[in-house]
Amino acid sequence: MPQVSIIIPVYNAKNTLEYCLQSIFNQTYKNFEVIVINDGSTDSSLKILSQYQDKITLVNQPNQGAAKARNVGAKLARGEYLIFCDADIFLKPNTLQIMLETLQKNPETSYTYSAFKFGFKTFKLWPFSAKRLKQMPYIHTTSLIRAKNFPGFDKNLKRFQDWDLWLTMLKRGKKGIYIPEVLFTVKSGGTMSSWLPKFYYRFFPFSKKVREYYEAEKIIKRKHHL
Repeated sequence: MPQVSIIIPVYNAKNTLEYCLQSIFNQTYKNFEVIVINDGSTDSSLKILSQYQDKITLVNQPNQGAAKARNVGAKLARGEYLIFCDADIFLKPNTLQIMLETLQKNPETSYTYSAFKFGFKTFKLWPFSAKRLKQMPYIHTTSLIRAKNFPGFDKNLKRFQDWDLWLTMLKRGKKGIYIPEVLFTVKSGGTMSSWLPKFYYRFFPFSKKVREYYEAEKIIKRKHHL
């Protein structure tokens, strides 16, 4: 039985998918399963995935969005821990080992998150703070979560599904723990990751993507009474 379930939603990710998968299968920690949800890709993503068919559990579905794809993967997961890894994420070889050891040493926490790179820029985050979490989304989706504490993503949200997830868990008394080490890289321009760096808001305030984020922020704050 795998201890960790790695869930990868894929949508037209031909440029990054193989690097993502290679980073996963190069992990020093080996007791994991990989569940890939092909969310209606129309490029060569499926051809790439076929090369790994003996190493992954593959689900093909019409395009329904990252949140629903992740939920489908979570329902199939057999592991005690979940980690959501979009196809534009590259894990360091010791990512699973460090995250798993951190959670096991801190049984009072429900998930662990780390610093990361977005392109060539390093993003150091903050230690877990309920107050700060209510103010802004600062915890990335690629975090190791105890499966028993995972409530699912809200499939009706178009943006900030990760922030909504952490706020929902916070309401249930679930907390995270921060690892200050950079454990993964987000490839700039990926297709599934919903995270945007702050400088994007500053330099492209009127772009469609930023407008969608501001609207989603309002929805999240209403939903959680912030």
